Amino acid sequence: MKDKILASLKRLNIEEYILNISSFKSAQMFFIKKSLDTKRAENTVSYSVVVYRSFEKDGKKLKGSSSVHIYNGMTDEEIDAAINRTYLAASFVCNPTYELMECKKNDFITIESDLNNYSIEECCEKTAEALFAEDNRNDVFINSAEVFAYENNVNIITSTGIDSGYVRRYISGEFVAQCKEPQDVETYKDFKYYTLDTEALKSKVKKTLEYTLDRAKATEAPKAGKYRVIISDSYVSEIFSYYYSRAEASYIYTKYSTYEVGQNIQALNSEGETAEIKGDKISMKIVPAIPLSFEGVWQKEHDFMDEGVLKIFHGGVRFSRYLGIEPTGDYDSKGLNIKPGSVSVEDMKKKPYLWVVNFSDFQMDDFTGHFGGEIRLAFLFDGEKVTPVTGGSINGSILDSQTKMYFSKEIQRDANFEGPYAMCFEDVPVAGI
Repeated sequence: MKDKILASLKRLNIEEYILNISSFKSAQMFFIKKSLDTKRAENTVSYSVVVYRSFEKDGKKLKGSSSVHIYNGMTDEEIDAAINRTYLAASFVCNPTYELMECKKNDFITIESDLNNYSIEECCEKTAEALFAEDNRNDVFINSAEVFAYENNVNIITSTGIDSGYVRRYISGEFVAQCKEPQDVETYKDFKYYTLDTEALKSKVKKTLEYTLDRAKATEAPKAGKYRVIISDSYVSEIFSYYYSRAEASYIYTKYSTYEVGQNIQALNSEGETAEIKGDKISMKIVPAIPLSFEGVWQKEHDFMDEGVLKIFHGGVRFSRYLGIEPTGDYDSKGLNIKPGSVSVEDMKKKPYLWVVNFSDFQMDDFTGHFGGEIRLAFLFDGEKVTPVTGGSINGSILDSQTKMYFSKEIQRDANFEGPYAMCFEDVPVAGI
């Protein structure tokens, strides 16, 4: 099929294109409680073509693009027709012209991982074993789960001479914990790892089971007011993604963000003024989850922030060209590595707090800096006792909080994040009873 697509592009005289060939091998296991309900394997290949069309309009040089999926079994005539329609569609996209990614090197690499030491089926089985290792209680249990192990083989071919690729393995899945007494509640969690990180998965399951039991006991919402708020687990990475998004080349070029390289972006307030950072300073690296972007950019680790100071912009080819910077790649699955903070979780909990461990829907707004969501489970410490609470919502602002927030010494790891397990904010508005 690859040769048929390339032949079609040549027949149609399409001079600029990117062909992405992605094949997946997977093992999949589906459980009802601890009983294996279904086990299956898949082997699929997908073909995606982006075509580019250069033209002039009103004296301006423009370049449009459009994409199409090609499927196995399509005839030469069907492939020609699909690509030709896509090429026509590209003429209606009027972007300022730019150069595609040039060929820097052509390599095919296998990404190192302990998952490579086992078959796909064995990776799936070992993950399932770790998933249920902590499921040994009667009052709370896993009522359903899905576990997947993947091998993804990617090949990028471009009109500029790039013919590169990589093979990556990973595991992912989801599970639902349930507690029936004193009220029937459930907690959904998902996971993804690029290594056979069984201890991290065991820890996630254990915490989820404990939180589900606490949620069954929670009956009241916190009182409305301002609280010292602690946020942990995956919500921490969503908070930090704010800085990642604001420094993306498309945000800078379109002036959605006013960040400047060399600027202390953590010291900014909602008025754009700078203030003294009294809390922990952010030092962050971008660690790409995949080595090669869909545009053919070889992606590498970058120092992104150093004690609050922005070190680079990042982005795909088009907007990077517009800004006159070297493309870092469009990180489909961004990887953030954050330096741990100065305080332990236990120290965070020595003063009154509202520790939210589960939201119904947590949101981090990249434009306004507001974060929050409906509280599904939190622990309220009034200085004397800890009470599980549910209901109400938090509405914080990273711009109001970033000069006085603290990060935990303890870290967490998953496929796309390594950094503090928890972070603490002062005076966050909480809507409650």
